[in-house]
Amino acid sequence: MKPTNIIIGQKITATKQQRAKELRQNMTPEEKILWQHLRRNNLNGLHFRRQQIIDGFIVDFYCHAAKLVIEIDGEIHQQQTEYDTERDQILSAKGLRLLRIKNEDVRQNLNGVLNQIIEACE
Repeated sequence: MKPTNIIIGQKITATKQQRAKELRQNMTPEEKILWQHLRRNNLNGLHFRRQQIIDGFIVDFYCHAAKLVIEIDGEIHQQQTEYDTERDQILSAKGLRLLRIKNEDVRQNLNGVLNQIIEACE
């Protein structure tokens, strides 16, 4: 099945598409936890995609209707703050909103995280 390019007009390389597929198959434990609550429109009927390619970047979760990107930040993000900042600026310039959530918040305060996502989508 050929993936749908939800972001119209972007060109996606086969390499990038393969990488997104690998990331879907090898989600972090925190991404798996959150995905169980986002998939199948489980969260207030909102449709989320995981490991969505947007403008050459692969974002953890994306809700097209709300133009919301959700990134689950683990330890690696502490070492790549400049990259994350630049990436966030590029995505924001496309009219997308970003919500960064720490791994420990998913593990320790999942209900709070879900409420934060609902609020960001409203």
